[in-house]
Amino acid sequence: MVENKAVQTRLDKLIAWLGEKLSLIFLFIVVISFYEVFMRYAFNAPTIWVHETAAFLGGGLFVFGGSYALATDKHVRVVLFYDNVRPKTKAYLNIFHHIMGVIFSVMMTWAGYLMVKDSWFAPWGELRLQTSATAWNPPFPAYLKAIIFVTMIVLTIQFILHLIAEIRRLSSGYYSQLEDENV
Repeated sequence: MVENKAVQTRLDKLIAWLGEKLSLIFLFIVVISFYEVFMRYAFNAPTIWVHETAAFLGGGLFVFGGSYALATDKHVRVVLFYDNVRPKTKAYLNIFHHIMGVIFSVMMTWAGYLMVKDSWFAPWGELRLQTSATAWNPPFPAYLKAIIFVTMIVLTIQFILHLIAEIRRLSSGYYSQLEDENV
């Protein structure tokens, strides 16, 4: 019997591997947040860096989560509908999903580019990283916008690779074979 497995490219495998490693950063966020609470309430000595660092790291991981979800086939679907259709219909739904994903990620990549341009360069072209405008004032906003931009480029490539793979599967008769097996 042929099993209907999700498409997973080499890029997806790399993203899944990287996602597992990056997930350890969540532990770091918990540790520094605990440190902040301890310092604030035990010694009345709040930090100026913990909140911004935790928000930056969490935001970066959140943005990466979209690529990770696509790589591991954990993205949102209307399963009530999707799980109850034939494999060939699922293929067409996947193709539609990937086309919409390419359109979305290209638009987000463009928006990311504009954000990076504005947060990394002064209007006269000089390199100037946007900062948080707080007491600590790190350039985290500029870094986060760069993470968004790079991640959207990767997500666009992912969607294109998935679209190509799904079209190849459909044209190779893979789904017809699945339907014949399940009849």
